[in-house]
Amino acid sequence: MRRAQAAIEYLFMLAAVLVLVLVATRVVLNGTRNLNVEISNYTTQMRKKILENL
Repeated sequence: MRRAQAAIEYLFMLAAVLVLVLVATRVVLNGTRNLNVEISNYTTQMRKKILENL
């Protein structure tokens, strides 16, 4: 009985770790995506300003 309880506890801890990894991965991916969009917008604005000054 104790082994079964230990196995269930282990599986719950593993599930909690997987959820934390998933959340961290989503945060990093969303941050990267937002950063790419901001860099793209910035470079577009800089190109426009450079072309206006030519």
